[in-house]
Amino acid sequence: MKRITLFVLTNLAVLLVAGFVMELLGVPEWLASKGYGVGLSGLLVMSAIFGMGGSFISLAMSKWIAKRSVGAVVITEPRTQTEQWLMQAVARHAQAAGIGMPEVAIYEHPTPNAFATGASRDKALVAVSSGLLRGMTADEVDGVLAHEISHVANGDMVTLSLLQGVLNTFVIFLSYLVGILVDSFLRRGENDRGPGIGAFVARMLAQVAFGVLASLIVMWFSRHREFRADAGGARLATPGRMIAALERLRTRESVALPESLAAFGITTGKGVSRLFMTHPPLEERIERLRANAGLAA
Repeated sequence: MKRITLFVLTNLAVLLVAGFVMELLGVPEWLASKGYGVGLSGLLVMSAIFGMGGSFISLAMSKWIAKRSVGAVVITEPRTQTEQWLMQAVARHAQAAGIGMPEVAIYEHPTPNAFATGASRDKALVAVSSGLLRGMTADEVDGVLAHEISHVANGDMVTLSLLQGVLNTFVIFLSYLVGILVDSFLRRGENDRGPGIGAFVARMLAQVAFGVLASLIVMWFSRHREFRADAGGARLATPGRMIAALERLRTRESVALPESLAAFGITTGKGVSRLFMTHPPLEERIERLRANAGLAA
């Protein structure tokens, strides 16, 4: 569950910082012409610049943040037989999927998990936990790697960035409108016109509220793309290996990745409301794979 949560939280942080920067630069005052006469087209353009910009900043930083969030160590020269096999397996799947060779990394954690991230199909990162390598068979790990390579091949991070950018645009746009309306109501009858502290507070609160609602759409997309990555993993590593990998994960106590990376992991923790889940339940994913492969449950 790590990859998407990291992306979403980074996005929210960028949006909030962008809001403060706009306040410092006097953007609200620039938009307000003789009171509250806001040019909606100008506001929408400004929102798109900051909204899309924030999303693609998050995308550009995704590998850097991911490595440091989990302490992932990139394999430059394989030192063990396991590392050699891991590099070969990733290279085999990457070639079959038609993408460039990703960076391959291992991070220390006792529970099995993995994630892939990066700004493009040819410059991605695939990282696995030490617990995944110790607690799963080679065939099961192969299924996990195929799943992660499918995420990269499907361009999930770029698609997610475009979706988040559009959502960011409307979050900023709507929050500014809310700020103007609230401040206009609070200051009605006053001779001093123009945005005040009420507009600033309302904008910040509305930005957080709309940001949470936007994240629900991102989480829905994340769940949808997990089914696609499972199907891609089944094509690259065979349905049996993909199903075996998910079955093994279902028997283990799942642990969440850092919040910033949650959407990019192979699995997610339990006890989370479905609306805020980045991954569908493992049972649903296994059932979908079995149905696609024509296997009995």
